[in-house]
Amino acid sequence: MAKHIGIVACSAEGASLCYRSICQEGAHLMGKYSHPEITMHTHPLSEYIRYIEVGDWDGVANLMSSSAEKVARAGADFAICPDNTIHQAYDQAVEKSPIPWLHIAEVVAAEAKRKKYKCLGVLGTRWLMEGPVYPAKLAASELPHMIPEPEDRARINEIIFTELVEGRFTYESRDYFA
Repeated sequence: MAKHIGIVACSAEGASLCYRSICQEGAHLMGKYSHPEITMHTHPLSEYIRYIEVGDWDGVANLMSSSAEKVARAGADFAICPDNTIHQAYDQAVEKSPIPWLHIAEVVAAEAKRKKYKCLGVLGTRWLMEGPVYPAKLAASELPHMIPEPEDRARINEIIFTELVEGRFTYESRDYFA
């Protein structure tokens, strides 16, 4: 029997993509119209951003822990978080969690190793690209990584917060990434 997945969500866009991916992959692996049981909880993105902007990762961890408790009470066997940036608070959140978690960068590193990738590019918010989430996990898997130059990191961060989290991706931004 499939495990009950708890999604600790941050942005609506990331959470909905994660949910949809699980459902689609479930149908592929388990049969038409089938997927694991899923429970999702999210605090408003504004609450996360309030803590992230001032570097209060304990505040972020408290939000994550609150969501983990809710999905655990709903029966989730483990938690996942589709948001890379808030994984900076992962260790603090996991300490308080009633259920185990998957770490996004560990899963990425394992898949990159399986596919024999030689080097990974890390793109995301400025906190992700400049933070500790991926470097330690990729180094543990002996995978080098690269991040964009500072001006590109600023532009990518701007696109994420002015477009992507709102469900938009302009042609101008698409051209930027092309």
